[in-house]
Amino acid sequence: MEYRRLGTSGLKVSALSFGSWVTFDTQLDTDRAASCMQAAWDSGVNFFDNAEAYAGGASETIMGNVFAQLEWPRHEYIVSTKFFFGIHDGPNTRNTLNRKYLLGAIEGSLERLGLDYVDIAYCHRCDPDTPMEEIVWAMHDMVDRGQATYWGTSMWSAAELREAYGVADRLGLRRPVTEQPQYSMLHRELVEDSYAPLYEEFGLGTTIWSPLASGILTGKYQDGIPDDSRAALPEYQWLADQLTDETNLARVAKLIPIADGLGCSMAQLAIAWCLKNSHVSTVITGASRASQVTENMAAMEVVEAIDDEAMAKIEEALA
Repeated sequence: MEYRRLGTSGLKVSALSFGSWVTFDTQLDTDRAASCMQAAWDSGVNFFDNAEAYAGGASETIMGNVFAQLEWPRHEYIVSTKFFFGIHDGPNTRNTLNRKYLLGAIEGSLERLGLDYVDIAYCHRCDPDTPMEEIVWAMHDMVDRGQATYWGTSMWSAAELREAYGVADRLGLRRPVTEQPQYSMLHRELVEDSYAPLYEEFGLGTTIWSPLASGILTGKYQDGIPDDSRAALPEYQWLADQLTDETNLARVAKLIPIADGLGCSMAQLAIAWCLKNSHVSTVITGASRASQVTENMAAMEVVEAIDDEAMAKIEEALA
């Protein structure tokens, strides 16, 4: 496993990490989650991602139970969670980043995770109804109180990030150190274009999610939705619509021979391609079985095989 600095911070995260979105609670109970997390841990993963809103808080509870069950030394692993969508109905608890919500939400997350602190607390989206000064102050105070070690953002625009940096610098507050955007062969704009000036100017790190574009880049949806996939679940009909997009399925069909030529699976090719981007601090992977975790981790061995010739073929297929 390779370990990369998270932006300009001193924190080193495993190049591949493990996240709980979609799978925890809907597909994985504590025991199955533990087998997946242990497989990731055995491969050198030290970063585990979560969010308050995942499964209405149940995802954090399951991950907390796994930490208690596996008894890993707390100083050896990194945990993140995210705030914005909320899990309680009300004007100050849904789709907000106001101070009251943020400083209450972190307490609930820590209780569900069974931890004294998280390593990274994210603002899951930006909130146009809350002044940026209030957001930055609340996140600064969260870190100052020892409830989080660093803070970051997820799916913020470049303009919103600039505003946050400006407020932090003007008031002498802690800056966000990382952004968590969607990034894959099929979703490139934020990481490659919008954030391009921010990497050098502010030292922005990225913990990217959905490297398999919700699974379409595995190639298993070329002939429709398998009955045993999460896209077959009634609550994920929105995902099924994405996975049957004809344009993207045609791109995947052109990528499959490239993966075959490199002697790897489509999933490994897609993850390794993300790792080739030097601005990616870590690629958050997900899985519903330990065997999937093992396959995903093998993407580390594919990175060097993606040379200039292979990259040119990939770009041609994606065009």
